[in-house]
Amino acid sequence: MTDPEFAVVLFHTSNHAFRAERVLGKEGIACKLVPVPRHLSSDCGVCAQIRREHQQDTARILQAARVEVAGIHGG
Repeated sequence: MTDPEFAVVLFHTSNHAFRAERVLGKEGIACKLVPVPRHLSSDCGVCAQIRREHQQDTARILQAARVEVAGIHGG
């Protein structure tokens, strides 16, 4: 992922990725599930792509919803 406008949220399992997509959508944060860039992780094959300016809100929202996040990486 080379686009500096976006960040990716990594998860330990696909279930967490799917749940995060639903939770973020309800909170008005657009996200797209995409394959995890291999240079970041080989744990789970799916990550959520978000706009960089939503990184802090995303972390707060997912923590409040108890969605386990493996990390958030900026573009």
